[in-house]
Amino acid sequence: MDKNISLYSLILQNFIDRETIQKIKPDTILFQEDEQVENVYVILSGSVSVGRIHMKGKEFILKILNGEEMIIEYELFKHNPRYHFSAKTLTECEILMIKREQFEEFITNDRTAMNAMVNWLSTRYLKAQMKCQDLIMNGKKGGLYSILIRLCNSYGVMTDEGILIDLPLTHQELANLTYGTREVIQRMLKELREKDIIAYDQLKFTVKNLAYLKREVDCQNCSFEICGLN
Repeated sequence: MDKNISLYSLILQNFIDRETIQKIKPDTILFQEDEQVENVYVILSGSVSVGRIHMKGKEFILKILNGEEMIIEYELFKHNPRYHFSAKTLTECEILMIKREQFEEFITNDRTAMNAMVNWLSTRYLKAQMKCQDLIMNGKKGGLYSILIRLCNSYGVMTDEGILIDLPLTHQELANLTYGTREVIQRMLKELREKDIIAYDQLKFTVKNLAYLKREVDCQNCSFEICGLN
């Protein structure tokens, strides 16, 4: 078997004929923080947000996952683990739900899958470190700019006007992604529109000058695999 095969591909190969594909409507809660872990979720199509709701009621979106992604948000191989975050569908989704015990048994008994799991986890760790770096080094403005860059990498479609972020987002949802308030984000977005860096129409952003955003955050030009919203 190809040693470079992804964990996602291995999981599909092993479980696609054993589990039913679930069609799930937008705004459906897949699981809540602190619930006991029952499933690992394999996203075939659609988008899912993973995050937390602060005790004061503010929602924080840690990441948005789309097709060809997995939701494994717990401590692997731990007795009676619980979810550390919540997950909600943003669009209509097709998802494969795999029982936690079956998933862990497969990973444990298949060396190729275990190697792929280690690679998957190391990539996720590096992504998390890069996001922290953006927020710590560049503050709220840098946090917004880096999120826009990541959105371009994950959802960008080239158009005559620039890079269309093909994911509907309200100002509040963007604020949730950048851990800021809607008012602050709106002010920064207004500045970017006045400088003709971005455009916003029908809940979708278009980045007209990606080089400006990258220059402002001292972008390291990481690969799309690292610099994405997932």
